[in-house]
Amino acid sequence: MRWRIPLGALFLRFPAIRRFVLHHAGSQGRLRLNIKVYRDKKLLGRAAAEQAGISLRRAISDWGSARIIAATGDSQFEFLEALTNKEDLDWRRVEMFHLDEYIGLNAEHPASFRKYLQERLIRVTGITNYHLLEGDKDPEEVILRVGKELLAAPADVAFVGIGENGHLAFNDPPADFQTEAPYLVVELDETCRRQQVNEGWFADIAEVPRRAISMSIRQILRAKEIIACVPDARKSQAVKACLEGEISPLVPGSILRQHANVTLYLDLDSAALLSK
Repeated sequence: MRWRIPLGALFLRFPAIRRFVLHHAGSQGRLRLNIKVYRDKKLLGRAAAEQAGISLRRAISDWGSARIIAATGDSQFEFLEALTNKEDLDWRRVEMFHLDEYIGLNAEHPASFRKYLQERLIRVTGITNYHLLEGDKDPEEVILRVGKELLAAPADVAFVGIGENGHLAFNDPPADFQTEAPYLVVELDETCRRQQVNEGWFADIAEVPRRAISMSIRQILRAKEIIACVPDARKSQAVKACLEGEISPLVPGSILRQHANVTLYLDLDSAALLSK
C-alpha cells in the first residue's frame, strides 16, 4: 500500500480541503478508493452533499428517478442538513431505502432510525416514495417486504458511515460477507451498543437493543455509487483499520475497497492515524 501523492504536501497546500487517492495492491489486484479529507465535519458534510446532489440529478436525468440508501447516526448530521437544503433537487423523483433499524423499538422512540429519517430527510424534502424498516413488527416479514422492493432495481447511491468497531450498517464484526440476502437480522456487539449510548441515543447500555435489521454487505456493494461520511476522532482507529489493514469480516468497512465507485469523506480528526 502506498500514497500516490505525499499526504503532508497536500495538507500544506490546501488548508480547507485535502484530497488524495489510496491504492491497495492485494490478491484481488489493484483497487482504488477515493478519499477526501476536510478541515472539519461541516465542510465534510457540504462536500459530500455536493457530490450526492450531482449523482441524484444525473440519475433523475438518465432514468427519470433516483434510488438512494439512507444512513443515520451522528456521522450523517452535517451531510443530511446540507443535502436537504439543496433547492435544485426534485425529491418527488427520489425513492429512499432504509439502511438499518433496531428490533423492538417503535417509530416514536428517540433512538429510532425511522424517527431520525422522518425528521431529517423525509419531512424536510417531501419524499413520498420511501421504504422504512419497521423494527417493532415481525422482522422476517419486514425483511421480505422491503427486500423485494430493494431488489427491483439497483440503487443509484448509498449513503453510509463506518462505526467505531468498523461496522458497515449494523454488520458488526465478524460480518457476513457471503449472504446474498438484501436484509438480515444481526446481533449487535458491545462496542456498537456502547457507541449508541455515547452518542446520546440511550441513557444506558441496558436500554440498547441487542438485535437489529441491517442491509447486508453484498447488498450495499450492489449500489452504483457509495458515499461514506466518517467524521470525528473516535472513528480514527476504525478508519485506519479499514484502509490500511486486511480486507476482512473482522473489519467490515474494509470491504468498501472492493467497490469500483466509493468516495470516503473524512475530517482531520478521523484521518489523524492514517500513514502519511
